[in-house]
Amino acid sequence: MPITDLRRDAAAALKRLRVTTQPLMITQRGRAAAVMMSVEAYERAEHERQILRLLARGEREIRAGKGHDLNDVLAEADRLLADR
Repeated sequence: MPITDLRRDAAAALKRLRVTTQPLMITQRGRAAAVMMSVEAYERAEHERQILRLLARGEREIRAGKGHDLNDVLAEADRLLADR
């Protein structure tokens, strides 16, 4: 969506975000300038990013010979999923 269209009809852009789960690319002078997304999509992406960070940390710890009890790991995963 061109930035001029966004300025002219921001309500339509917000409606589009509520209806679809797809992010909205904002362009300026024909080039991508920003991305808009619904709050729900943003929160879901942040939650998934947290899980990926935990998995990456786990991989690094495994390579370093560190580890955690499986029950602790599963409890942490359950807590993260419940927060969602």
